[in-house]
Amino acid sequence: MVGREGLAGSSLATGRYPPHMGTLRIEVGDLHFSARWEAAAPRTIEAIRRMLPIDSRLIHCRWTGESTWIPLGDFRPGLEFENHTSHPAPGVLAIYPGGISECEIFFPYGGCTTASKVGQLAANHFASVVGVGADDDWEDRLREVGRRCLWEGAQEIRITEEGD
Repeated sequence: MVGREGLAGSSLATGRYPPHMGTLRIEVGDLHFSARWEAAAPRTIEAIRRMLPIDSRLIHCRWTGESTWIPLGDFRPGLEFENHTSHPAPGVLAIYPGGISECEIFFPYGGCTTASKVGQLAANHFASVVGVGADDDWEDRLREVGRRCLWEGAQEIRITEEGD
């Protein structure tokens, strides 16, 4: 759980809800996505914002289904469960805050279950990929991310926040 001292100046400390809701820009090689914050996860949003920008490697988590993930190892963002799920939909960004398995961010492209070698996990859903216009083919690009991670190996990923 994030303590009050860790929230000074944040939307939670000021009572502002929902928190400032910019958008995320996600880049996986030449594939780009926009994602909107999920207002039901204000503490998780605050924790993710402190981590930005995220520059990492995205790997495939084939044994849990059609998903990719960013391993964060022993890092602990100080979160409890909030807006959590074990079955994130394609385009859902969710963080497992660590505990019985390592901390990780899930970025599914199809059906999956958040799990580890010890069993099913629940991850906090903090953002969702959104289309930019009626002709946006983000679902096809997302499947391509999964294909690349599975058949070509780890992919560079960058997550940043854009303004309103």
